[in-house]
Order: sequence, then C-alpha cells, then structure tokens
Amino acid sequence: MKSKSIKEKVMHIVFLAAAMVCIMAVVLICVFLLANGVPAMGKIGVFNFLLGKTWRPGQDIYGILPMILGSIYVTAGAIIIGVPIGIMTAVFMARYCPKKIYAPLKGAIDLLAGIPSVVYGFFGLVIIVPFVRDTFGGSGNSILTACVLLGFMILPTIIGVCESSLRAVPEEYYQNALALGATHERSIFKVVLPTAKSGVLTGVVLGIGRAIGETMAVIMIAGNQARMPKGLLKGVRTLTANIVMEMGYAADLHREALIATGVVLFVFILLINLCLAAIKKGVEQ
Repeated sequence: MKSKSIKEKVMHIVFLAAAMVCIMAVVLICVFLLANGVPAMGKIGVFNFLLGKTWRPGQDIYGILPMILGSIYVTAGAIIIGVPIGIMTAVFMARYCPKKIYAPLKGAIDLLAGIPSVVYGFFGLVIIVPFVRDTFGGSGNSILTACVLLGFMILPTIIGVCESSLRAVPEEYYQNALALGATHERSIFKVVLPTAKSGVLTGVVLGIGRAIGETMAVIMIAGNQARMPKGLLKGVRTLTANIVMEMGYAADLHREALIATGVVLFVFILLINLCLAAIKKGVEQ
C-alpha cells in the first residue's frame, strides 16, 4: 500500500513537471518576443508599423499592413474552402462511411496530416499554379492559389477533431431523434451536430491557426510581393513569409522589425484562442 502511494506521488510530480515545462516554454516565447519586438515598434512608431503600406528595409521603412491583410485574406479563403469540406467529411466518416472504406479513408486523411509543407508547396507550384494561370489568368502565384492550397492543408486538422467530437455524442441522442420521427439526416444535422458544436468549433479554430501560421507552402505559391493586395489573382506576402524570407540577412532595426512582426502574429493567434474560449463558453451555457 505504501509502495503504491509512493508511485502515485512520483507520477504526480512527473506530470506536474511536464505541465510546468509547457507553461515555461510559452512564457519564454512571450518574453523573447516582447523584449525584442516591442522596442522596435517604439522606434518605428506603432501606427507607422501596423498601418504603414510600405516595406522597404533598405530605407528603414517598415509598414506591415500589406502582410497583415495578406495573412487575413489567405486565411479567410482557406476557411471558406476548407471548413465546409472538413465538417462534411467528418460527418460522412462518423455517420455515413461504410466500414470497408473507413480504414483506407482514415489512413489517407492521416497521411495528409503528415505530408511536409514543402511537399504541399511543390504540389501547388506544379499543379495549382498552372491551373489557376490557365483558367483565370495572371501569373498563377496569387491569393487564390494560396487559399486553395491552404484549404486542403487544414482539412486533416478539422476532420480529425470534428469526427472525434461527433463520435463522442451519446448514441442515445441519435436514437431518440429517430424514435420521435426524425429522418437519418435530420437526426444528424439537427441533433448530433449541434450537440458536438463545441468540439467542431475547436477543430475549425485549430485549422485557422494552421492556416495563419503556414509558411513554406505559402512562400512557394503566393507571389511574395510586399504590397497591398489588389485582387484574388495578384500576389501577396503573409506575415510568416515576410519573417522567413528576410530573417537570414536582417540586422539591427530590420531584424527587430521582423521580430515585431512575430509579435503581431502571436497576438493574432492569441485573439483566435480567446475568441474560441468565448464562443465555447457561450455554446456550453
């Protein structure tokens, strides 16, 4: 009995230490970003930095509004494409999918989650860019191309979380709806899906986080033009792409401005998570 008590205390300490490591990692990242990024905003000017339309490091002009809008447009497009497909696929897998094809389909989705970003980028560069160029015009390296590719990239995240949420709904809810005269489809979309909406929202927000934080694939297909977005068929540069493309040779204020760009990106992710918490709280109430 005493040995069991000692093991429980040891495991309690191990789990606590693991949790503390996670917390410390987040704290250290926050401290690094704020300590190196906020002073740069002070030197450049907060409004000049956030609302400036020109990014010219050679002339010490650092305005990231084009990159902010680029990230928002690309992420919004990915949501429009990926969220409906992801949720419908999750519903199919949880409630419609025959057992014979479930395992191959699940394996394919898991494989999508494991494909490196650079491979997605090559696919977009070889397949999607020429298709967009030949079908809609322009160079093909555009907001539309990035939206389509990111829409596919966020699918595994959305499908996985949404399917788990749908399967977590007690079977009695579905059976009771059928007993009351509802059809199979109505039972799913009026009972099961609304019951699982908290988990579905979590999957959507995780997908948004994946889209807004994606770098390599976007660099390869989005055009990387540090200017105000002018249309779906024009090139764009995102916040993440801006950091990766220039951090290798940046120095002094230029480097600090890129770190400050990371602060803005971090704030975006923080706001997304706060919105999720608020929405989930409202849903649960």
